[in-house]
Amino acid sequence: MTMEDDVQAVAKLHKAYESLKEQVGRVIVGQEEIIEQLCVALFAGGHCLLVGVPGLAKTLLVRTLAQALDLRFSRIQFTPDLMPSDITGTEVIQEDKQTGGRELRFLPGPIFAHVVLADEINRTPPKTQAALLEAMQEHQITVGGKRHRLEEPFFVLATQNPIEQEGTYPLPEAQLDRFLLMCLVGYPAEEEELEIVRRTTADLSAEVHPVLTGPEIVALQRVVRRTPAAEYVMRYAMQLARLTRPREDGSPEFIREYVSWGAGPRASQALVLAAKARAALQGRPCAGIADVQAAAFPVLRHRLVINFNAEAEGLRQDDIIRRLLQTAPAPEEFQGDGGRRTKVFRSPGISTA
Repeated sequence: MTMEDDVQAVAKLHKAYESLKEQVGRVIVGQEEIIEQLCVALFAGGHCLLVGVPGLAKTLLVRTLAQALDLRFSRIQFTPDLMPSDITGTEVIQEDKQTGGRELRFLPGPIFAHVVLADEINRTPPKTQAALLEAMQEHQITVGGKRHRLEEPFFVLATQNPIEQEGTYPLPEAQLDRFLLMCLVGYPAEEEELEIVRRTTADLSAEVHPVLTGPEIVALQRVVRRTPAAEYVMRYAMQLARLTRPREDGSPEFIREYVSWGAGPRASQALVLAAKARAALQGRPCAGIADVQAAAFPVLRHRLVINFNAEAEGLRQDDIIRRLLQTAPAPEEFQGDGGRRTKVFRSPGISTA
């Protein structure tokens, strides 16, 4: 494709994003940042973990998004007695009425959908949580030694309640790393909450019209992949991830003091992909430093393991990330040579040379 085709494709994605926000806004009040992050994850081809207290319309948001995208939606309520086969499906013996013979037949589970809502994912044991791992990473499942491909696009949205810990099983770090973003769903503002009460206590029902089909979404995901990011932008994203590792040379002192384990290489990939998606959604032809910085919180917060020192001082992952963004070196472009070259980072020992 030519550069002009890519520019037109980005413009189409931006227009589709605006239409999508308008449709979702017919049902969901506020939560613009969460809607943007969900769309970033969707068009970047990743999965999303929503964390918020009950009653913040997390399930309704996911369902409305699926309706606006004309995608097949499936909701799985995770409970302690949920089994892996309840998610992936199972093989059953069926008898042929004509021949009298019996054969194994695979009955697909709720994972066979475009948008899968894993509601309260931490309420089920690790054995069942792990049933999602292959689907999230490989977009396939294996049952009875046979592989079954999942239809594209495939998007897993999981929810967690941060305040209720009775009868829960925290997600392993390996599974958390499979989520492109972790979004924190907060309380609505005063006027937004008033509008929520007004809508939900009246005899009103908003109709959501689909704006994109599955094949169109897959094509737009390729547009995001083709969105350019300069080498200094990718290097900045990589350095952000590397600086979160306490045993890495050059990591800040506060990282060594408060972080047990930092983000891995998948975080560097996620930062660049999320930055590309954010830029394309806003109609810009390339990703920049501001896009990486905006993606830092949802990309890194579930990939940092803080230690007792941080917990004793009341620090959370977002506090660490905020301090990292304030102290991490940022690149500057040369004014000469058409701006194509990159100046070294503003920190000794870390450069783009």
